[in-house]
Amino acid sequence: MDVAGAAVAVVGVAGTLGAALLTQRGAERAKRRELELARGFQEARESLALRRECYTRLYRDARQFATALTRHLHVLRERRPDEGDVRALEEAKDAHRNHWSETLMVAPDAVIAPGDEANQALTRVYGMVKRLEQDNARPGESVASAARAQDELWPLIKALRHAMRQDLGVGGEF
Repeated sequence: MDVAGAAVAVVGVAGTLGAALLTQRGAERAKRRELELARGFQEARESLALRRECYTRLYRDARQFATALTRHLHVLRERRPDEGDVRALEEAKDAHRNHWSETLMVAPDAVIAPGDEANQALTRVYGMVKRLEQDNARPGESVASAARAQDELWPLIKALRHAMRQDLGVGGEF
């Protein structure tokens, strides 16, 4: 084989090896993209599951807090609340507060806004109930006015539920 033939052979071998190397690199890039895409889907699924769990707890606890406020108002109409009554209300408030704090870390603004409105209303009613319980009501506060304010909680909780369902991609209202 002469020098020209050897050069052609070397170029041919280099071309074959280069093509194999380029094919391997292309396959590696495609595999990396595939893994990144799979990781992105997995992260999205985990985020959705986390929000679903968080929203479920928050919705349940907001309803239980509102219900505990109703029960406490009934007690205030009939008698002085005892330690068990006070503890039940405090536990409901604490559970709601804890899950509201969790929601603030994972929810988008479209959920935070109605959640904040519901949380502030729950807190206002709670303040009224506690002042009534302690015989320290502000002017205009009564069991009747607290009961009216408590009734206004339900549409706010419903709006929060709607926002959470929208964020989770759950269609329709029930």
